[in-house]
Amino acid sequence: MPNWFLGKIRYQQPIDDSNVGTRNEEFIKQKTVTEAYLIDAVSYTDAETRLYQNVAANTPDFEITNINRMKLADVFHIEDGGETWYKVKAVFTIEDLKTGKEKKSPSVMLVNAETVKQAYDRVEEGLRTALDPFEITDVNLTKILDIFPYTEEEQRNLRPLAEVAAPTE
Repeated sequence: MPNWFLGKIRYQQPIDDSNVGTRNEEFIKQKTVTEAYLIDAVSYTDAETRLYQNVAANTPDFEITNINRMKLADVFHIEDGGETWYKVKAVFTIEDLKTGKEKKSPSVMLVNAETVKQAYDRVEEGLRTALDPFEITDVNLTKILDIFPYTEEEQRNLRPLAEVAAPTE
């Protein structure tokens, strides 16, 4: 089960000011850029490490400003499905076995899509096999630029100690 962390970075980006006739390299205007990424990690330290590994190649001189755990029921990542990430809240109606009353249980999911409608449709399609009835109540645009889930290649070095340790004779 993935543990998702929302990591935010900040860096300075030069502003292309082509209207200026002479450029003095010492006084190039810069703007502060803040970006958000979703990382699947086992701890805050792992999230920080993976964020540095994945972002450092494309963004020099950045600082991590925040890492928070993000409680998500599921992440729907569709290849070539859009670069915009939406946070979708679905409320499931379940029956409490002790009291017999209906209970509302909210779940938050993340999906990439081109539009709000497409995000809604993708989550609805993904939850079609759910046993409990549900209603999608919110679809919100996020500032997440990319997600970094664990891949099989990254997990191959995680083996039980019994497999690594050779029996002594």
